[in-house]
Amino acid sequence: MTRSRALHVPGPDGLHVPLPDGLHVPGPDGLHVPHPDGGGCGADHATSEVRRVLDRVGDKWSVLILGTLSSGPLRFTELLHGISGISQRMLTLNLRQLERDGLVSRTVHAVVPPRVDYELTELGRTLLPPVLALVRWAMENTDEIQGHREGFDAKSAGGQA
Repeated sequence: MTRSRALHVPGPDGLHVPLPDGLHVPGPDGLHVPHPDGGGCGADHATSEVRRVLDRVGDKWSVLILGTLSSGPLRFTELLHGISGISQRMLTLNLRQLERDGLVSRTVHAVVPPRVDYELTELGRTLLPPVLALVRWAMENTDEIQGHREGFDAKSAGGQA
C-alpha cells in the first residue's frame, strides 16, 4: 500500500503551505526500494530513478515529439518536418530513448522504399495529459516569462543582482 502526503510549497510569506486537495506525492514509504545489502530504505535509488524518468519526459525534444505524436502515427520524415529546429540526429536519438522507455513504438513496413512509423504506446498516451498541460502552460505564459527575463537582465546589466 502506498501512502501519500500533501505536497507543501513555499507561500508568499516563506512559510510552507499545502497544495489544493487531490495533489499528492508519494511518501518515503511509497518509494521503498530494497537496498542491495539489505539495509537502508533505498530512497536515494528511487529518487535517482524518478530523476532519470523526469530527465527523459521533461527533455524539450521529448515533449515536442510526444505532443506531435498525439494526433496518431507518423513517419520519421513527418516528425522531422513537424518539429521545428530538431535535427535528424536529435530526432533519431530521442525516438530511440522514447522507444526504449516504452513510450513510443516503431513499426517497420516491408516496402520499397522502407517505411517506418512511430506512434505512442499505451504508456506514452498516459503521459499526454501532463505533457500537453505543460505545453499549454508554456504557451500561455511565454510573454510574461520573457518580460521577467528582460527585467532581470536589465537589472543585472545595471550592476544589481
